Amino acid sequence: MNNEAIKDSSAVGRSWEEVRKEIFTSEEIAESNLRVALIGEIIKARQEKGISQKKLEELSGVKQPIIARMEKGSTSPQLDTILKVLAPLGKTLAIVPLEQK
Repeated sequence: MNNEAIKDSSAVGRSWEEVRKEIFTSEEIAESNLRVALIGEIIKARQEKGISQKKLEELSGVKQPIIARMEKGSTSPQLDTILKVLAPLGKTLAIVPLEQK
């Protein structure tokens, strides 16, 4: 094994959480967690209502490819786009206090 391979193998046997905490700041992790939770709730609400992405496009005015990219996490949508998608799902955003650790 060469030196580069030895350095790369340092992550072997460690959890993603351990590696993630070394790579990202706590703020970046919190932002990522929030984005994943928000998109997860949008997908869940859409599926619970039995609405396809195409139907959601008709109801929200947000193009289906944008909804698909949003749900895949390959884009970071603007707030107004999120609100447009949430409204026909019977949802909105709320501002709540952060959990204290």
